[in-house]
Amino acid sequence: MNKVKLLLADDHRIVLDGLRNLLEADYEVVGMVEDGHTLVNEALRLRLDVIITDISMPSLNGIDAIQQIRKKGLNPKVIFLTMHNDALYAKEVLDMGASGFVLKHSASSELLTAVQEVLRGHTHISPAISQELLRLYKGQADGPEGVLGKLSLRQREVMQLLAEGKSAKEIARVLKISSRTVEFHKYTIMQQLEIKNSAELIHFAIKHGIVSI
Repeated sequence: MNKVKLLLADDHRIVLDGLRNLLEADYEVVGMVEDGHTLVNEALRLRLDVIITDISMPSLNGIDAIQQIRKKGLNPKVIFLTMHNDALYAKEVLDMGASGFVLKHSASSELLTAVQEVLRGHTHISPAISQELLRLYKGQADGPEGVLGKLSLRQREVMQLLAEGKSAKEIARVLKISSRTVEFHKYTIMQQLEIKNSAELIHFAIKHGIVSI
């Protein structure tokens, strides 16, 4: 019987090695990647059952990477493993079709349980945020989850790269678009989000998990 195939994504190699050691006894770890663009490329190349990914990663964050994978017609099970102890993030990833949201400070046994549950077609949420998440779905809590919805995937890519300190020319090279298009996206982003300068843009990107500090 073939083992379930997993792809692991995190920008810290020590985390990837720990995840592989935890999971490889029961599952086939077919790849480990350290940024969002590589996550998309490997997901398209490999036949996967489950992706376990962080949210904050270089070049392209985990949420946007999974959205790109979905747009390509692929539908592996997805578990987000993250430091973001915030139900707003959990709501966003569940709304986009993820099956699990596990906090990194949880016991390793919780991740194993999460993998088992999502393979059975269930959803797993870390207990620490489950009640807050329920309140969000019941409309009892307000938050900025709709703010990022104003931006297209391309705009979110540009914002992340800008927040990482890349120039318009560097972003144009990474995304294979013109520098003028990058500048247009930057202008549009700042208008839509009412951001006045680059410092505010970086602050927004960190606050909403588009980049990590």
